[in-house]
Amino acid sequence: MDVETGPNLLGRICSQKIIHLSFSLIYMLKNLFSFFSLIAVGSFIFASPANAQTVGDHVVASQLSSPVIVRRDARSVPYIDARNDRDLYFVQGYVTASDRLWQMDLLRRVARGETAEIFGRQALEEDKMWRRYGFAAVAEKSLEFLSPELKQALETYAAGVNAYIASLQADALPSEFRILQYRPREWRPTDTIIIGKILAESLSSTWRHDLQRAAWNSLSADKLRDLTNRVTPFDVILFGTDGKSAGTPLYDTVLPKGPFPMAQADHLAAVRERSLERVGLFAEELAASNNWVISGKLTADGKPILANDPHLAATAPGIWYITHLSAPGIRASGVTFPGVPGIVLGHNEHFAWGATNVGPDVQDLYLETIETNAADGSARYKTPEGWAGLTVRKERIVVRSSLMGRETETIDFDVQETRNGPIILNENGRSYSLKWTARDPKNSEFEAFFKLNRGRNWDDFRNALSRYGGATQNFVYADTKGNIGWQVAGHIPLRRTGHGEFPYDGSTNDGDWTGSIPLSELPFLYNPPSGLIITANQRIVGTDYKYPQMVRETASPWRARRLHDLLSGKRNITRDQVSEAQHDVYNIPLSMLAKEIVASNAVSAKTIETLKSWDGRMTADSKAAVVANEIRNCLASRIAEANKPAPVAAVRERILWWAIKDRPARWLPAGFKDYDELIKACDESSRAGLAAANRLGPDELKWRWDLIFRARFPHPLAAAPLIGGQFLVEPKGVNGSGQTPNVGAFVSMRHIASPGNWDATRLVIPLGQSGDNRSPHFRDQFDAWNSGKASVVPFTASAVNAATVRTTEFMPSAAK
Repeated sequence: MDVETGPNLLGRICSQKIIHLSFSLIYMLKNLFSFFSLIAVGSFIFASPANAQTVGDHVVASQLSSPVIVRRDARSVPYIDARNDRDLYFVQGYVTASDRLWQMDLLRRVARGETAEIFGRQALEEDKMWRRYGFAAVAEKSLEFLSPELKQALETYAAGVNAYIASLQADALPSEFRILQYRPREWRPTDTIIIGKILAESLSSTWRHDLQRAAWNSLSADKLRDLTNRVTPFDVILFGTDGKSAGTPLYDTVLPKGPFPMAQADHLAAVRERSLERVGLFAEELAASNNWVISGKLTADGKPILANDPHLAATAPGIWYITHLSAPGIRASGVTFPGVPGIVLGHNEHFAWGATNVGPDVQDLYLETIETNAADGSARYKTPEGWAGLTVRKERIVVRSSLMGRETETIDFDVQETRNGPIILNENGRSYSLKWTARDPKNSEFEAFFKLNRGRNWDDFRNALSRYGGATQNFVYADTKGNIGWQVAGHIPLRRTGHGEFPYDGSTNDGDWTGSIPLSELPFLYNPPSGLIITANQRIVGTDYKYPQMVRETASPWRARRLHDLLSGKRNITRDQVSEAQHDVYNIPLSMLAKEIVASNAVSAKTIETLKSWDGRMTADSKAAVVANEIRNCLASRIAEANKPAPVAAVRERILWWAIKDRPARWLPAGFKDYDELIKACDESSRAGLAAANRLGPDELKWRWDLIFRARFPHPLAAAPLIGGQFLVEPKGVNGSGQTPNVGAFVSMRHIASPGNWDATRLVIPLGQSGDNRSPHFRDQFDAWNSGKASVVPFTASAVNAATVRTTEFMPSAAK
């Protein structure tokens, strides 16, 4: 994730939201005075008759078989205590909806391609993107492959959500529904399944990289090797070694011929970004995250420690929801996604687990040979067995006609599909279809978590992960017996030829998928001698690992290396030290660059003075961080511009850190006699840019990193005139950067657990539990999240009781 260019990115996000979510002044005025009455009538979307009733701290629900107690702590975290699974998940659905109903509705609408129904034509392209994937049908088919236990959990969870929806009168709906003038329809089990597909899109979308790599055919062989070489002296490898192939590209340098539809690919990338940003799941550069486990032999109290901080785009409300679940056979605590039963990341009575993204290639593009019959418009495409008719899937998208009313129109949209998948690109007569593991209904995102919630040991942990079909993750593990471990899990396809790094010819069998990497061959560790396992999206396997598609899209090693340097070889490690590591802001590559800039003596005296004493830390008050980062961005941009089609991001992350040190002539932009001259030019332009009135201004005493790197938590309606202010979370300057363990606003939650010390578990999210902007729990966790102050989630019954500030009893109806 390139957070270094965060200010520009966030500014672009803000402007996009203004463009895509702005309401007319007339409509806003109409909303302010009349939306309550509009909701109460009309034919938009209505829920079923009420089947739950709230009276004080009691809720009566006909679906319950026995009482359920929900305790809330000072942060309004729910601790749900039930006598059986059915009642447990019913109440989890009800409680989660009571805090995050509109967010849940938006999540399912995004994945189903139904946002134009509430936002109008401005969201139509986003809906078309999701409709091409066909996830609604995939979700329906997936029900057939779920275990009976999970299927029941989805059904009872949905019943709980619907009970809450039905209990709401029009004037009690969350404000977003009232402003947009609609009522949520009933929740279905497939709505939960389809949320998993948003996660897949966010965490495993790599098809555009296939085109980019193919487009690199104009680069020289040595530049191509530089761009594709993932081996660095800073790598933290967990499995295997770097053998003789170290330093060579991960694929053959014979690239396919163009032209490639990069313009349309870039357009779809922008549509994807806009859509995922709506729900806080845009994961630039494959979703950076950190996790690690430390053996008890290295800790102060002899118990292992697990830490996890997933990194995703900031949004209001955040994507995680803290929950504690208790029933016979399950006692689990942690976070889940609104709309998903159970605990996704956290711990049970026996072990804790965390996850970071791996980013293997699970998508392939196929260049399809298509012919259209001029007489009737029918189309066919070429297969290895001859010609076959294109499948045409009819999609009907409901679009709001005007934001001033509730009228809608229906737009018909045809999706063409081949044996490989839907056509997603069609430019200059070249059509590409997409094959993706997320479109296989057998791949369940949530089956594994259902089993993890009930696991007891390492074997149960691995058996649960054998059922995991979501975006491939590094799962770490620590248990009450002192064991630690790590397992990569996910379905990574094997191809008949190659590893999917380029588009295939769809008329051949070359790109056929022949299976998946078996779990037994996926990397894992159990109680390694070092007593420490760290994953931060880095290259986790050596070059001798036989499946190179595992690590083609890894992040740079900087966060993993810094965490390794902080924790490796240490003894008597405490939870406070682990928290400090999560908040660490030392930037390895920028610190190295600053030293090279000073050594060059090619920059201004002011720059040398600023950088010479810098400690490399991206603190809020740092001027040096501002200057070094600005020069870095300039250097990367100028080198990339002179070496097209090398992307700026690739140059910045893979080339710059060594190019400025080794000064290879092949990367020096034309017009510069040497790198010193290039560094000098970037120093001058960077200072001029920073001094501009629309940046930081000419007073260098006011140049601070927190004016560049700010935490913004945009709500989908925050940019709307007049009414958006109520959803606005004031931007805050924060520590960190994209290359430090602490990535600032992109830290979507922080979790520290010590098995056996469950009541000391630390867990915090950026804003709060509630999605209601009027609630005291909408943003009450920000200070603890930002500062690192411990926020404890108790676990044992006695600790939960002691922390309880409010109790609600869910009761079966009297008829039962």
